[in-house]
Amino acid sequence: MRIDAHHHLWDLSRREQPWMNGPWADPIRRSYALSDLTPHLTEHGVGATILVQSSSSYAETAELLAIGAGEGPVAGVVGWADLTDPALGEALAALPDGLVGIRHQVQDEPDPDWLTRPDVLRGLGVLADAGLVYDLLVTPRELAAAHTAVRALPQLAFVLDHAAKPAVGRGDWQPWAEAITALAQLPNVSCKLSGLVTEADWEAWRPQQVLPYARHVLEAFGPGRVMFGSDWPVCTLAAGYDDVVALAEAATLRLGAAERSAVFGGTAGRVYGIGAAQGLSDGSWPGPGRSPG
Repeated sequence: MRIDAHHHLWDLSRREQPWMNGPWADPIRRSYALSDLTPHLTEHGVGATILVQSSSSYAETAELLAIGAGEGPVAGVVGWADLTDPALGEALAALPDGLVGIRHQVQDEPDPDWLTRPDVLRGLGVLADAGLVYDLLVTPRELAAAHTAVRALPQLAFVLDHAAKPAVGRGDWQPWAEAITALAQLPNVSCKLSGLVTEADWEAWRPQQVLPYARHVLEAFGPGRVMFGSDWPVCTLAAGYDDVVALAEAATLRLGAAERSAVFGGTAGRVYGIGAAQGLSDGSWPGPGRSPG
């Protein structure tokens, strides 16, 4: 089963999305429902998805969980929670079923070391105790802090979103590539093959500009710790759903069938604990309370 490990839905009649902070967001400044996504999933044989938060709101998280509880492909939700809240455990327990992970827009924090704050590390420990995954939304600026947090919490499964957003459009390679290699040495972190097209030139990007970054992720983490995500509808600022699938398929073209199966479903299934978790039996860290296979 193919899994899209990263997409969004939002309803602007319920709440604004603060990150849409300029004219650049006008092409996606509308509401997106699951019915807008499902034709793309059907076309590409995607049977399950991970729905990811887009605003720092418990109310949004509850709404996403309600979507996941209905009919359709959403098999898990990565929601938002206040990691610094002393009552985080109680807040998580009050949420409906279907939560598989938590994410915070660390990239928007003024402090690049936010992830290493004692109250944040304590909150991450609460997630580990709850059996949840933590999605790392960081840029190269925050990669050093992410490395520290991942190393400090070996019992917590981390997933790096969008390969930490390398500056593909400028062709920047270092220090991003070296930091990715270092982070991948820690067995409790996986990486999403997602979001790279929107780090390229939206109007003029070409696969050959993006593929080196995707292939470096695959080389550093190995297919057993890489998962495909569309980042739809944000990806449509630069590319359609068909384009991001084609790009991921090109990046994995040299892999064997079992390795491609991991990238397009097995890794996400295993790490998030959904679907037929057919991850590679390569010694990859299986996540809290889960085993590969």
